[in-house]
Amino acid sequence: MSHIYLDYNASTPIASEVRIAMLPYLSEHYGNPSSQHWAGLPARVAVERARNQVANLLGSSPDEIVFTSGGTEANNAALKGAFFAPGRRGRHIITTHIEHPAILAPCRFLERLGAVVTCVGSDSTGLVDPEEIRRAIMPETFLVSVMHANNEVGTIQPIAEIGRITREYGILFHTDAAQSVGKVATRVDDLGVDVLSIAGHKLYAPKGVGALYIRKGVELEPFMHGAGHEHGRRAGTENVLLNVGLGAACELARDRAWVPHMQTLRDRFWNALRAAFGDQVRLNGHPTSRLPNTVNVSFVGKVGADILARMPEVAASTGSACHAGTVELSPVLRAMGITPDVGMGAMRFSLGRMTTWAELDTTVELLRSAVTR
Repeated sequence: MSHIYLDYNASTPIASEVRIAMLPYLSEHYGNPSSQHWAGLPARVAVERARNQVANLLGSSPDEIVFTSGGTEANNAALKGAFFAPGRRGRHIITTHIEHPAILAPCRFLERLGAVVTCVGSDSTGLVDPEEIRRAIMPETFLVSVMHANNEVGTIQPIAEIGRITREYGILFHTDAAQSVGKVATRVDDLGVDVLSIAGHKLYAPKGVGALYIRKGVELEPFMHGAGHEHGRRAGTENVLLNVGLGAACELARDRAWVPHMQTLRDRFWNALRAAFGDQVRLNGHPTSRLPNTVNVSFVGKVGADILARMPEVAASTGSACHAGTVELSPVLRAMGITPDVGMGAMRFSLGRMTTWAELDTTVELLRSAVTR
């Protein structure tokens, strides 16, 4: 039986259009984009074209885009850059319990340097209440960071509502949009964000590249110091090859015509699971406000890792980790109040552009055998 890939939230393959766009920069255009001669100019043109492509997807100006090595660096640059920014007001950061470790770990680090971090909770569907953010604000709050869409359960947060609150108080607002860019609308003015993170390998670009949107007028301390690349905002010779790949992927992502079909597959898959397993399977995450490709379900009384081990043909993720014979829930499911008997059976199936119904139908049959075995 052929392999079935249903872990697109972990990483996507490189789209063929992206690969083709990158090929000339593997051999022909090898100059340093900072150089003024014939070899450097084509590289510089390519980087700036890629910057425009990212900006067009986000509805921003090209000079508001900084290329990074990925989503983790973008998040670190946003949080640490805001903390170390000249003229920073206060030392209080608000975030949530359901963030990716690329947000929570930098927050823990900044606490060691004097930051005060408040993590607000979510409801049982993983949805954050904007009024919880408002209630957490204090005079020393200088930054709010809330992810756009959760990587595990797919719940989409009310970012625009939170943005209205942060603007009311004059507080910097960052969102980790690694999972949402390319799947749902991420126009920065509509979202009302000041800083936004992108991870290339979540939207059919290569691994090792990302971007940080920084609204004009927002000053962040550079995460990388050196010769002043990226207009002084991120030192280091630009990775022309990977930046071109990210730009091509963002250009491709502007057409989301495939999204309704993916959402149809997602819902059909969930309905097939309910028909096959009844009350034994439960949906984790918001029933409607979630990514069009994400189905996180729990098989009650089972262990997700055990089920996946019985169906090696399928690449998917679990919502729990096994350590020395015990099952540890993911922090996201724990923050949502999912009980251990439900959470330990969690599995995330994330669909992509290449996913077919035949693959999902086969997955249901493999699950039927694996769960009852």
